[in-house]
Amino acid sequence: MYVRGIRGATTVEHNDGAQILEATIELLKEIVEQNDVQPEYIASVWVTMTEDLDATFPARAIREMSGWELVPLMCAVEIPVQGSLPRCIRLMVMINTAKEQADINHIYLRNAKSLRPDLVSR
Repeated sequence: MYVRGIRGATTVEHNDGAQILEATIELLKEIVEQNDVQPEYIASVWVTMTEDLDATFPARAIREMSGWELVPLMCAVEIPVQGSLPRCIRLMVMINTAKEQADINHIYLRNAKSLRPDLVSR
């Protein structure tokens, strides 16, 4: 078994709490589905947002999902680099798995597809 990280990112149209929570859940569900991961195999989840998103804690959405109550979560603000993608939510899901790194499916949705087109095209 290895500890592997699964990267993911998405964007929202507005700094709106409901949009942030919905986008976070959508991204996490896609990561879980594409990598066949269950909460008991998740070591932790890091959630970051660009500084233009402050309407809610995105980890709140994960905490409220059934089966995710014990998964350690952390929220943080992205480094505000000039010209970076606005209104972006990123996840780093750390899993315990026998998969090789090349077998991990990293997920980029909406405008975040521009961050890693090399991974989106796989």
